[in-house]
Order: sequence, then structure tokens, then C-alpha cells
Amino acid sequence: MYLVRTPFFIKKLYPSLIWNFDRKEKVIYLTFDDGPVPDITPFVLKQLDKYQAKATFFCIGDNIRKHPEIFASIQQHGHAIGNHTYNHLNGWFTETNRYVGNIELCQELTKTTLFRPPYGKLRPSQIIHLKKQFKIIMWDVLSGDFDTSISARDCLLNVVQKTYNGSIVVFHDSIKASQKLKQVLPTALKFWKEKGYTFKKIEA
Repeated sequence: MYLVRTPFFIKKLYPSLIWNFDRKEKVIYLTFDDGPVPDITPFVLKQLDKYQAKATFFCIGDNIRKHPEIFASIQQHGHAIGNHTYNHLNGWFTETNRYVGNIELCQELTKTTLFRPPYGKLRPSQIIHLKKQFKIIMWDVLSGDFDTSISARDCLLNVVQKTYNGSIVVFHDSIKASQKLKQVLPTALKFWKEKGYTFKKIEA
């Protein structure tokens, strides 16, 4: 179970986390979680280049270790890098010291001030600790590209109907999401571009 658009009351419960940016600017902040992965991450980079779009990639440390050349390519294309833990840990079910240690292991590779918790799940104690070092980036639109129970059309509608000025949108450059993402991302980028949006990376 997940919500495509993050409710206002959840944002109010966790005001120290970053859920969206300035609603006055016609800008979308695209983010991609779980990479870098062969085939799909290079596809994403190509699509972003086509629309002069910058994005933020929240990378898993173990995937960086496996695919350093793809990680380097993300940076060479001018996109921002975020820490997404080394092993995609769920904060709710991971003791804080172990969770922080896993993030630090990823940080040796990412060297960033941006962090996104896998599954969007953090304990209050983890938030307190991580806020000392990171901007914790959440989202207000979740594409659902990882959801095998929905169609590519549903995924597209999730993002084009729910995204507004300043939205942080989550996609996944992962094997699980790749089939949907390859159908949805080009169409969504074209739609937003025609609506006059620009695409910025999240500044560290």
C-alpha cells in the first residue's frame, strides 16, 4: 500500500524533512532511486539529455560498487547524487547504529549531503542523527513504477495528474521498474516540457 501523492498532514508531522520546493516556480524535481543499474540508468540519462533535464539520483552503495562506470556517467551528465544506504535498508526495522553505519558505508562512495530513506521509512532517532549531516529528501509524488499490479498507463497518470510546481517526483532506475519506466518517462518528459516545465536537480 502506498500513496501517490503525499498528504499534507504527513508533511506537517515531519516538517524537518524536505517534501517539495517552491510552488511558485514552474519547476519539477525528478528523482531516481535504487541505481545505478545497467541498461535502465543509461536509458534514463539519455532521456534526460533529450529534454535538457537535470535530476537527482539516490544511489545504493552496493550498486555503485558493482557499476562504478555508470555511477561516473551520472556525475558526468551533471546530475546530483544522493545517498540511499548501502544495502537498501528499511529504517523502521533496522537498529539505528546499524542503519547509520550502512549509510556511512554508502557515503564513502556518494560523498553527498542528500539522503533519501529506502521506502521512505525512518525512526525519529534516525532523523535526529541524520539531520546533522544530510538534507533528508522525501517526495510529494510517487510514480508507482515499481508496482507490478498497475499498468504503464496508470503509472503515467499517477505522475502527470499529481505533479505541480515544485514537486519532487520519485521514479526508480531499477530492474523491477525498468519495463514501466521505459514507457512512462519519455511520455511524461514530453508532456511536462510542452506544459512549460523545467527540470532541476536538488542542490546539495
